[in-house]
Amino acid sequence: MTDWLALCRGAVQDVTEVLAEMPAQAARSVVLRAGEGGDDTTAIDEAAETAILRRFEGLEDVTIVSEEVGIRGDGGTRIVVDPIDGSLNAKRGIPFFSLSLAVADGPVLDDVHFGYVYDFGSGEEWTARRGEGAWLNGTPLGDERPKDEIEILAFEATLTSRVAQHAAAMVGIAYRLRIMGSLALSLCHLAAGRLDGVCSLKEARAVDIAAAQLLIRECGYAIELFEAPPFEAAPLDLVGRSRLAAAGTPELCRKLAHALSA
Repeated sequence: MTDWLALCRGAVQDVTEVLAEMPAQAARSVVLRAGEGGDDTTAIDEAAETAILRRFEGLEDVTIVSEEVGIRGDGGTRIVVDPIDGSLNAKRGIPFFSLSLAVADGPVLDDVHFGYVYDFGSGEEWTARRGEGAWLNGTPLGDERPKDEIEILAFEATLTSRVAQHAAAMVGIAYRLRIMGSLALSLCHLAAGRLDGVCSLKEARAVDIAAAQLLIRECGYAIELFEAPPFEAAPLDLVGRSRLAAAGTPELCRKLAHALSA
């Protein structure tokens, strides 16, 4: 059987080497083409993905879903990877971006059985296994929970116009707002009780959330693609179908979703 944790740690080393080879903003930010996920593919995106896909060579019976190249293969095991989630931060040298990798035994979010997120800024390693729990650097998550009222809310997938459109609706729901730049990492921070809620202001895609959502669910917290329910049936592909809300309880999650829909 594949040692998925070892494979992910190897992928981290691959991306770390790519980052060291491209230390300057100018080199990282060159736009090469439009990626299969719809965003521009920059030099740093392509180099990181190429290095990771090379590590996957030789794996049997897999389908790879990746941010830039799209869907490859038709195997029973689905690997969903975003080599750099928070690529604008990575391009500008802001140390808050991640590798997100999920492994599933089927085609939808509920089939994800292993999730891995690595923060290249802090060096924190987030993992989850379906039915077994979630961990930060090997320590089980769950002791520190999100608050029952939202003190800190993270907006992600944000343009200034979207923030302006939705921030006022959060008055009375959330006390303070953070815009951090990596949806995968923001969800991980919710799982650790560092944040109390997360909202994606544009349609979230599986490559952004497949790994981190498993941490949220293994901790017993709530997460919804509220414009295209049910969450667990969302396909593991590159299509953005719904905005996302996540919080410590279903009630708070619904309150966030309602505020975004108003």
